[in-house]
Amino acid sequence: MPAYRYEAAEPSGQLARGIIDADSPRHARNLLRERGLTPLELNPVQPAAGGAGLRVLAGRLGAAELALATRQLASLLSARLPIEQALGAVVEQADRQVVRDRFAAVRSEVIGGQTLAQALAKFPRDFPEVYRALVAAGEQSGDLAPVMSRLADYVESRTALTQRILLAFTYPAIVTVVASLVIVALLTYVVPQVVGVFAQTRQQLPLLTVALIATSDFVREWGLWLLALAVAAVVAVRLALRAPTARLAWDRRMLAMPIAGRLIRGMNTARFASTLGILASSGVPLIRALEAGARTLSNESMRSNVHDAISRVREGAPLSRALKAGGQFPPMMIHMIASGEATGDLPQMLERTATTMSQETERRALTLTSLLEPLLILLMGAVVLVIVLAVLLPIIEINQLVR
Repeated sequence: MPAYRYEAAEPSGQLARGIIDADSPRHARNLLRERGLTPLELNPVQPAAGGAGLRVLAGRLGAAELALATRQLASLLSARLPIEQALGAVVEQADRQVVRDRFAAVRSEVIGGQTLAQALAKFPRDFPEVYRALVAAGEQSGDLAPVMSRLADYVESRTALTQRILLAFTYPAIVTVVASLVIVALLTYVVPQVVGVFAQTRQQLPLLTVALIATSDFVREWGLWLLALAVAAVVAVRLALRAPTARLAWDRRMLAMPIAGRLIRGMNTARFASTLGILASSGVPLIRALEAGARTLSNESMRSNVHDAISRVREGAPLSRALKAGGQFPPMMIHMIASGEATGDLPQMLERTATTMSQETERRALTLTSLLEPLLILLMGAVVLVIVLAVLLPIIEINQLVR
């Protein structure tokens, strides 16, 4: 049953907006009139045709919105509400229009006879495969509420590490941008005006001042071209990385870097272990869990390692040995998985691995940023000091000549 977004007038004259399920627009208007509303505008949330006929709705659910909606669904299902009513409550409580549209469309599919996992599959951009796999596992077990609660925890924890690391690097990034803008402003505006006075004296300028003048002239003449060249280089690299072989080679080099490689490996390992652990504990087959976990990896080299491991597991190899063969995952994770396989408690070991790797990666990121901040300030101070000295040295020489 399709859903329609309506705008109607109440008997008091106030406007009412919402979403209603109906077989057709005419049916939707009749339902609104039965409620005492006068329909003013009616737009389909999705076409009446199912499957391939569904259009992709504009916008996309954010991680925070998906986590909040999942948490609401878990609470409502725990209160023994039917899934249709729970989805309707999520639609009513949503703030953004895209959230209301998306869950209204899902609710329409469920009312039409689809399972919740099948309805979510209509929107793969908003509900990733691991999300749908957990929902399907909960529906098959007959107890969807606890699975949705764990799913909300998973969605929140999946983005928490990335957000904390981004926040840790925000201040150094701001300092770098501000320092660069200050230095460019000094070289393009301040230095030419100050140093131009020395040209009238016809004195021999110090080497530092001559170098500063040359740098200032270069920046003023070629600065925009250099900026355009840098932007073109970034665009060219991004286009080149669309090729699978180039992306694989690039990601391998990134993992080999001493500092950035550890951060990338740690973030991907924590995400992969968390995904694999929650899927395995929910009864999802290991092969399917590995396939879903591979899609959460942003590094192609590590993803290739998982694909190779899937082939080895299909042939009967233990998971720890299959992942170890690629050499892309940390030894700690391999040992934890081997311990979980030996004790029969693999999901718990995977979740423990995810927690450990998240904490270690966050600690490394904070340590790095705590060192970067004073280094950036010292570097900016050194550059400004050089500029000031280059300006002051000729003035000092003039004063000495006057004496």
